[in-house]
Amino acid sequence: MNIEMKKIPIYIILCIYLIIVLFPMVWLLYSSFKTTQEIYANTWNLPRVFHLDNFVRAWTNSHVGQYFFNSVTVTSISLVLSILIASMAAYILARFEFKGNRLILYIFLSGMMIPVQLALVPLVFLAESLGIRNLIGLCLVYVAFSLPFSVFVLTGFFKTLPSELSDAASIDGCSEFGVFWRIMLPLAKPGLVTVAIFNFLGFWNEYLFALLFLSNEKQYTVPLGLANLMMVMEYKADWGALFAGLVIVMIPTLIVYICLQDRLTKGITAGALKG
Repeated sequence: MNIEMKKIPIYIILCIYLIIVLFPMVWLLYSSFKTTQEIYANTWNLPRVFHLDNFVRAWTNSHVGQYFFNSVTVTSISLVLSILIASMAAYILARFEFKGNRLILYIFLSGMMIPVQLALVPLVFLAESLGIRNLIGLCLVYVAFSLPFSVFVLTGFFKTLPSELSDAASIDGCSEFGVFWRIMLPLAKPGLVTVAIFNFLGFWNEYLFALLFLSNEKQYTVPLGLANLMMVMEYKADWGALFAGLVIVMIPTLIVYICLQDRLTKGITAGALKG
């Protein structure tokens, strides 16, 4: 009984924190169904009528649909490339001993200590000179900056996989690439999921690189498009459509987190135990 009483303050604090986190999301959700007049007149009240046309205007007139498609494209390409390259690099660094092995790993890890702001100006000039200051260049930048963390996490997973499995596969005639693709990569699934979730959230919500690399509004990603939309709304005053756009953008992040939160927790825990 005394132990339960001691936990009551903790529960109260957690409930308060839950309310602080959830209320802005709930308010944003029901505000997306209100008209601009209702938002100004009764900011905190529930809508009298649910205006679904806000989402239609946000998706078409405000070009949120185009921004959404651009973000899906950039995030998907960057995610596939980053996981593929990082997993191959981590596998070699973890499973093979050769001269310079540790040095290459330290070079990867040193990338985590470089502030992004230091690379902005050189990257923009480089992309401009190569003619890739567009969605393709943005994907390459995302992949490059995600590699240090991805290699760091996946190296720990590949180091702990039993070598007997790869030896048995090699004896059965499996090539080195076959061992990696068919045996080791599926076994490293917890690490792959962990890396994929963190990279997805980083790519989907990234703003600074997108601002510098994308000058054509048709190529805007979601964060850049919403920032532009918010400035436009200061003159058009269609806040219902803006809130609807925010809800549309927020849905993929919530779906990924809700569906994969258990795997994320298990992946981080497994990585900590295996390291």
